[in-house]
Amino acid sequence: MEKIDGIWYMSGLSRNDRSRIKNIDELTAFVESVGFVPLFKNDIEGFSVEEHTAAQSWWTGADDDPWEMREQAASQRKIVYGKLFDGKAGFVSLSFLPDFVNFRRDGYDFDSLWEEGKAKHRHKLIMDLFTLRDEWFSFEMKKAAGFGKGGEKNFDGTVNGLMQQFYLVIGDFRKKINKKGQEYGMMKCAKYCTPEHIWGYDTVCAAYERDPQESRQRVYDHLYRLFPKADKKAAEKLLG
Repeated sequence: MEKIDGIWYMSGLSRNDRSRIKNIDELTAFVESVGFVPLFKNDIEGFSVEEHTAAQSWWTGADDDPWEMREQAASQRKIVYGKLFDGKAGFVSLSFLPDFVNFRRDGYDFDSLWEEGKAKHRHKLIMDLFTLRDEWFSFEMKKAAGFGKGGEKNFDGTVNGLMQQFYLVIGDFRKKINKKGQEYGMMKCAKYCTPEHIWGYDTVCAAYERDPQESRQRVYDHLYRLFPKADKKAAEKLLG
C-alpha cells in the first residue's frame, strides 16, 4: 500500500492472475502454508497478503476482497488475526501461535506479568474486563475500562500493545446491538478476546516449556527460510 498525492494505491496481482488469493479458504491455506504474514505490504518483498491478492479487489465487498476476507478469517477462527506486526494487521497460523505467544509475552501470563510489576496500569484496566466477559466490542472496552474524555488516554495504543504481546486478538467482526438485541448500522466492529478463550490454554501456551528466546529464534529462522534476503532491521521491526 502506497500513498501518492493523497491517494492510496494497493500493490498486488492482476485479477487475471490465477495464482492470486481469491477467497477465504485460499487465504487460510496461504497463512497455514507460510506460518505468519502481515496483511499489508512492508519492507520484506513478498511478505504480505496484499502482494498475493488482486490490487483491484480491495474494498469492493467481493469474495476476493482482502478487507472482507480478514473479517471472515477472524470469525472463522482457523487462523489468528489482529494487529500483530509492529502495530499493523496480520495473520498467524495455529502451528506458530504458541511460539509467538511465548516470545512476545516473554513467557508470562498476564497475571504473572502484573504481579512482577512488568505490566502497564492501562493494560491491566483492559485485561481485567476479560475476567467479567469473554468478548468485548472495542467501543464497550473503551468505556468500561475508563478511557476517553476525563479518563485514561491512548486507548488504541493500549489495545494494540496487548495484541502485540498476544494477550488479545480480534475474534470476530459484528454489527452493534441495540437495547432490543437487534443489529444496526452498516459497519461491523471488531470484537476482542484472549487467544486462550478461542483455542484453549493448552494450545496457546504450548511453547511455555521453551525459553522465550528459543521461540523467537524459531520464528526468525522460519522467516529467513522463506525470505533469505530479508533485511534484518525490517524483520526485527515486524517480528519484535
